Order: sequence, then structure tokens, then C-alpha cells
Amino acid sequence: MTTKLTLSIDDSVISTAKKYAKNNKKSLSDVVENYLMTLGSNESKKKDISPRILRLMGVINLPKEVDCKKELTKGLAKKYKA
Repeated sequence: MTTKLTLSIDDSVISTAKKYAKNNKKSLSDVVENYLMTLGSNESKKKDISPRILRLMGVINLPKEVDCKKELTKGLAKKYKA
């Protein structure tokens, strides 16, 4: 079921969102709906994580120049190198 919703949003934000939607070939409603769905999914993902792991989140403060994804990729490449 789809429900109509009225929102009050700054004009500049709407303009930016419309450009984003157009560039990604989506409707603005789709963009907003997908964003709102991620809000709930993040909470449910946290429930699936052990409380011990949750306490560790944010413990390490890495320098801004460290690219975590790049470092992970390098580590995995080294681990699985043939």
C-alpha cells in the first residue's frame, strides 16, 4: 500500500534531491523511500551484532589519510595471493 505524504523541506535541498533522482533515473519518491528504509535496516543490523562487538565500534581513531577500504583490499589480496 502506498500513502501520500506531505513534507516541508528547504527549496535548495529539494532541488539537489531532484537532480540526484534524475541523474540516477529514479523518482524523488523512490529516493526518499529507499533512504527511509535504510534507517530501519541499520537498526536491525545492529541487533544482529554481538554486544561485545558493538562495544568495540568506534574504539580506534585512525588518521584521516588512512583509506580503510584500500587497506582491507590490500590485506585480502595478500591473504589470497596465488
